[in-house]
Amino acid sequence: MRAMAFAQPGGVEVLQLMDLPEPVIHDDEVLVQVKACALNHLDLWVRQGLPVKIPMPHIGGCETAGVVAKVGSRVKGISVGQRVLISPGQCSLSSDWYNRGLDSCAEDYIIQGYQSQGGFAEYTKARAVDLLPISEAWSFVEWSAVPLTFVTAWNMLHTRAMVRPNDEVVVFGASSGVGTAAIQIAKAAAAHVFAVAGSEEKLKKAEQLGADVLINYNTQDISKEVKTRTNGRGADIVVEHVGAAVWQQAMRCLGRNGRLVTCGATTGSKVEIDLRFFFTMQHAVLGAYMGARHELLQCLRLLERRVFQPVVDSVFPLEKLREAQERMARREMFGKIVVTP
Repeated sequence: MRAMAFAQPGGVEVLQLMDLPEPVIHDDEVLVQVKACALNHLDLWVRQGLPVKIPMPHIGGCETAGVVAKVGSRVKGISVGQRVLISPGQCSLSSDWYNRGLDSCAEDYIIQGYQSQGGFAEYTKARAVDLLPISEAWSFVEWSAVPLTFVTAWNMLHTRAMVRPNDEVVVFGASSGVGTAAIQIAKAAAAHVFAVAGSEEKLKKAEQLGADVLINYNTQDISKEVKTRTNGRGADIVVEHVGAAVWQQAMRCLGRNGRLVTCGATTGSKVEIDLRFFFTMQHAVLGAYMGARHELLQCLRLLERRVFQPVVDSVFPLEKLREAQERMARREMFGKIVVTP
């Protein structure tokens, strides 16, 4: 089986095209022939090295779409040849957190391609319960651009920030996978959406997804623009995953009783909050880590109905994964970068 994997953490050069054994499935598992797998910044961080034990040689890739190739002896309701997504977030179904609809709080929660082997290969495996049937409404490449980013954005906006009609919602990193999903989810919730990105080309694409106000952070003062366009009131919700580089601007965008929700720290994890401003303005800062299965299912239903659309930036063959990760590191993309075996 061909796979792009690494035997030790490091720069992009550690990624090698390897001939590895095909995964052996257990009775409750399914072998999936990978048709497409989308990239995330998490893939870069795992490859560079995180303080978490991972299988080696390691195969990354958290968002996998493909076709069922084999099924375990105890698997019911799934057949060879079926089109499927693999749910990127996985935990025990007996977990109290899972049964409360808060899967990613479970102690045994893992992300495929992080703590387990992922989809940057010709084949991967998963528990049958972690497979989600998909239709031909979208291609395999388009479906792979969906699960991690949409479930995260849904959790951020609906579960954590509790978006409501007419909310003023500012989306930082509007050209990213989470950003492009957040624009669509906020717009579908009848919010008024501000998109923040670094080029006019990216902002035009954000507008096509439904963004109402476009802010170029290279030429405009973000918080000033938000306050001006809201008649001085400020934002109800700020969606943020960039981290330290934009934190102060993001906080200044918030109006009274505003909520900032974050799911990442791409530019740095250490930030400051002025507590006097924080409590007098009655702000809330919320963390969001992935999302729950029921949230992902909501997103998939809306994608089937074409309320939402996957946003694919570019497609690379599996053996060009290095180039794909370099494109992501340069932040050149709008939407998702996908590799295909």
